[in-house]
Amino acid sequence: MKAAALTYPKASPWYFVPFLYFQQGLPVIIVQQVSVLLYKKMGIPNDQIGLWTSLIIWPWILKMFWGPLVDMNGRKRSWVLGMQILITLALIACAFAITTESFLAISLCIFLVTAFFSATHDIALDGYYMLALRQEHQAFFMGIRSTFFRLAMVFSNGVLVMIAGYYEKSGISISESWRIALLTGALVYGILMVYAFVVMPNLENDGPVSTEGGPSFIEAVRSFFKQPKIVPILLFILFYRFGESMLTKMAGPFLLDPQAAGGIGLDTLQVGMILGNVGVICLVAGGLIGGIAISRYGLRRCAWPMVLVMTIPNLFYIWVAYAQPGAGAIYVLTALEQFGYGFGMASYMVFAMYCSQGSKFATSHYAIVTGLMALGAMLAGISSGYIQKSVGYFWFFVIVCIATIPGMILLKFIPLDVGTRKEGLEV
Repeated sequence: MKAAALTYPKASPWYFVPFLYFQQGLPVIIVQQVSVLLYKKMGIPNDQIGLWTSLIIWPWILKMFWGPLVDMNGRKRSWVLGMQILITLALIACAFAITTESFLAISLCIFLVTAFFSATHDIALDGYYMLALRQEHQAFFMGIRSTFFRLAMVFSNGVLVMIAGYYEKSGISISESWRIALLTGALVYGILMVYAFVVMPNLENDGPVSTEGGPSFIEAVRSFFKQPKIVPILLFILFYRFGESMLTKMAGPFLLDPQAAGGIGLDTLQVGMILGNVGVICLVAGGLIGGIAISRYGLRRCAWPMVLVMTIPNLFYIWVAYAQPGAGAIYVLTALEQFGYGFGMASYMVFAMYCSQGSKFATSHYAIVTGLMALGAMLAGISSGYIQKSVGYFWFFVIVCIATIPGMILLKFIPLDVGTRKEGLEV
């Protein structure tokens, strides 16, 4: 069956892609990373932080099962805007839950609901992206979207954490300080929601996927798993950033824990400045350079340099855990890690996009890929707290570096030209 000729919006992607992917990142980072710092300051131990903040990401894993429903029902633009409304309300609810006596159980439930809304938003937005941009533009704007996703991390881990730290130093209780921070996040997200409503183009090809012969859920899933070399593809998706995910989960507690516990002993404001400010230029540079490099030289030539640049900075955490240097060294380490992560993730995300294209179920396939990514991150996050508590920060970072090896080995077995796959479509 031949698809209808694709049409693309006249509006430049610069008007909508950056801000939509900042919005995609903000709830993800609040739920998966800011919650770690929040619970650490509220007195929750590392093993429980690693467990619960990893379990609440289940919606990002399971979204592969309702991705086809988004594909087959309604317009993706409507799904995006509807989920943004619900995410704004959920963030407000969580801000008030933090100050309650049963804050842990209530906030975890709200974070779980937020994750469900965010995962559905991701499905629709990624499908909208593939409809709105020509394939030759997608690799370049992958760098842009990755950069703005990471800027959401800078805003959440930096600005919001610094706000909480500022009010903590002013004598306001920890719970009230974090409530102010979360409300600030909800306000920014709400403003961008209004902007998205104004600037997102209405696409002629934005509609439900039609199939001949009835429901297509099984067809959508089956078509993904029928790809050549599917086993190494699945293993690569699961393990490429396993070590990095372990490190990310425990980086905040490492900076906050006192030196007697093996940490660095920084306060909340310092952690916000380090995680959110120092890496901005390097982060943006890494993401942009990664996207441009892939668009110019191709994924095959860029994959190995990118994975090395992403993983080598992890080795420096071993030295930091051993030497426990001052804040200046932490700034340098964060700058290197942020650049490497932005640069290396460009190849990972382009590979994920290529695995999804060439099929009429591109949105569903991308939901499957990103769901598997989330599964790998969840498994890494759950194990991180228990491993760190058992062996301490020094050996934990040694294990993190070892955990990056399987992903590098799998590069030799995955088809780095999967973007050329076609499935009865004219593109």
